[in-house]
Amino acid sequence: MYWVYILQSEKDNSFYIGQTSNIEGRLLEHNQGISRYTSRKIPWKIVYTEEYSSRKEAMQREQFLKKQRNRDFYNRLIASRNK
Repeated sequence: MYWVYILQSEKDNSFYIGQTSNIEGRLLEHNQGISRYTSRKIPWKIVYTEEYSSRKEAMQREQFLKKQRNRDFYNRLIASRNK
């Protein structure tokens, strides 16, 4: 299984979108500063996930979400999943 995820920085509330086959391990990497981009905004928390059966599907969804570049869109998406 593959996951598309949205992380939120507890430092400045910014979002980061990614995809992985190991969501727990990837969150750990982000919070250990292994990813250069996310290392400046540690700590991160997972606020949204979607599961896919193929990496291709997950990558397509990740690209779609990244193109939105709209905080309101992300907040609505997160809120819809947390109802």
